[in-house]
Amino acid sequence: MEVPSVTAPDCRRCVHYYITHDASFLYGCRSLNFKSRQLPMYAVLEASGEACLAFTPKKPAVPGPRT
Repeated sequence: MEVPSVTAPDCRRCVHYYITHDASFLYGCRSLNFKSRQLPMYAVLEASGEACLAFTPKKPAVPGPRT
């Protein structure tokens, strides 16, 4: 698969991204309510020609106290 030239947000850093347990469609987007064989950012870019507008970055992990 050819990588698009448009800079798309990275799904793995989005709060809406999830891994499904469906072998046919491994990746999903809760915001846009779909599953895909490819990362949702590529499916959105292919369908609309634009980067995903639903991207919401995850909050950084806060390290917990060490015991």
